[in-house]
Amino acid sequence: MPKLRNSDHIFVTGGAGFIGSAVIRELIRSTEANVVNVDCLTYAGNLATVAEVADSPKYHFAEIDIRNAEAVGELFSQYQPRAVMHLAAESHVDRSIDGPGSFISTNVVGTYTLLEAVRDYVNNQNSRGCECRFHHVSTDEVYGSLGPQGLFTEDSPYAPNSPYSASKAASDHLVRAWHETFGLDVVVSNCSNNYGPYQYPEKLIPVIIQKALAEAPIPIYGRGENVRDWLFVEDHARALVQIMQAGAPGQTYNVGGNAEKTNLEVVESVCGILDNIMPRPSGQPYADLIAYVTDRPGHDLRYAIDASRISRDLGWQAVETFESGLTTTINWYLENATWVSTVTGGDSIGQRLGLGGAQ
Repeated sequence: MPKLRNSDHIFVTGGAGFIGSAVIRELIRSTEANVVNVDCLTYAGNLATVAEVADSPKYHFAEIDIRNAEAVGELFSQYQPRAVMHLAAESHVDRSIDGPGSFISTNVVGTYTLLEAVRDYVNNQNSRGCECRFHHVSTDEVYGSLGPQGLFTEDSPYAPNSPYSASKAASDHLVRAWHETFGLDVVVSNCSNNYGPYQYPEKLIPVIIQKALAEAPIPIYGRGENVRDWLFVEDHARALVQIMQAGAPGQTYNVGGNAEKTNLEVVESVCGILDNIMPRPSGQPYADLIAYVTDRPGHDLRYAIDASRISRDLGWQAVETFESGLTTTINWYLENATWVSTVTGGDSIGQRLGLGGAQ
């Protein structure tokens, strides 16, 4: 894909969410392109995540549901995008266990609607040499669960175990099929667990921080032995922009942080940092608040990413270590308590989800 120009428009779906907003901030910072934030502002979408770039003449916002084919088509006609970076998705595994229907609707049907919009747009504009790349942003969870050894590669077989990962696997397959069958210019990326500023407070690291500060029990599923590879969101955003611009058509790129940690190690790390920068009034360690709770149904044991392809082919490397990224994240949440309260509407953080009727 040729270098982006200041006349180009890039659509970022889900741009008011956690990763999408980081991508928008990176695009505004590092490219000449105009950015269109396409988001229907569900519970996890908040325009405060892009407040720092909202006044840029390169930034535009469209409150649109990606499942609305007519509205999406009109948006393509209005802006004539050079690329679509598709991050809009229902993403919380626990919520997918309690209510899988919205995950199928948004992640599968929404992706299909966007693919068809790109196909119609390219076909209708073909006489003008129209180009539009579709970058589908997915997850390592589509590969299922690893044992104690090995890494997921781009050739790992798909074996999703949750409604969330199954919906993302389905959308991955749709994207590949539209490339092979209809010749769309697509790239796919599968990432490991993201963390960082602006993450919706129901995810693990924000939950730990909020529970600790509230002197409330910090829940850990099972015995906390599940392993994830942690990726700082701004490192991921840089990778996604690089893939969108330089990735080979039809190629998949795995993006990981090379930071495998058990859930218990993550909790203990957060507690240790808080002990240093904001000690408890009692003087006791925050780790004393750890409470083990019933495990999530079908909880995958381990995910780990081999990111050698993106490193070798595109020259990307993670900048943040887990320790540096975690310190940045914790400091951000401490400095932005009002944001947390605003996006949750004052609701309690860490309410148990994902039992799916299982006890």
